[in-house]
Amino acid sequence: MTVTPPAAARFYYSAPAPCPYIDGRTERRIFADLSGPGAAFSYDLLSEAGFRRSLGFAYRPACPGCHACVPVRIPAREFVLTRSWRRVIATNSDLTITWAPARASAEQFDLFQRYQNGRHGDGDMARMDLGDFKTMVEVGALGSMIAELRDASGRLLGGCLTDRMARGMSAVYSFFDPDEDRRSLGSRAVLWLIEQTVNEGLDFVYLGYWIAESRKMAYKARFRPLEGLTRDGWQRIEPDAGTN
Repeated sequence: MTVTPPAAARFYYSAPAPCPYIDGRTERRIFADLSGPGAAFSYDLLSEAGFRRSLGFAYRPACPGCHACVPVRIPAREFVLTRSWRRVIATNSDLTITWAPARASAEQFDLFQRYQNGRHGDGDMARMDLGDFKTMVEVGALGSMIAELRDASGRLLGGCLTDRMARGMSAVYSFFDPDEDRRSLGSRAVLWLIEQTVNEGLDFVYLGYWIAESRKMAYKARFRPLEGLTRDGWQRIEPDAGTN
């Protein structure tokens, strides 16, 4: 599939760096500047070519000799709730999920910190301060919102920074209470995004990159049907991640 971005789009390569997902490999990325009046249009086109957004840039891996990162998306209208997914919804039946503006709050940052320290304590994001978090949420926002998951007392248990695009929703980054593993809050957020996508008459939920060798990415393979971007365009894929 060939996607031609607007002529004003500018592309850059990052310097080589250690891969955060597969030990012993080197990562490089190609970036496109999303600034300017055509940013939303550029973002929509680049997303169809497997790019993701970070701040005011769209990026995708461009690692020499490695094609482990597969852009994936859920065809929302074709998604069917399995028994396992219905259990996730039932387990979280006490939660309220609503959209909030893409404006960082101290409450969100507190939960984000707890999530990072509980799940990714050795990563760079665990060292982010409130200013860094505010930048992540607010800079470059394009039709962006935060799906907030709250319990009956109003306590924030999860958040998912989401971009609304021409053809669907893109789950940019999720964070949740690390002490609530039994709830599968990340999956519950994705299930809600699927529902919202269908309700708004859109087509896809974009989940970013699935990497077969990364346990952190395994949850994405449980959503079926799943499409991956291949040399022949977006195709139905069947990654082996057990049954659901």
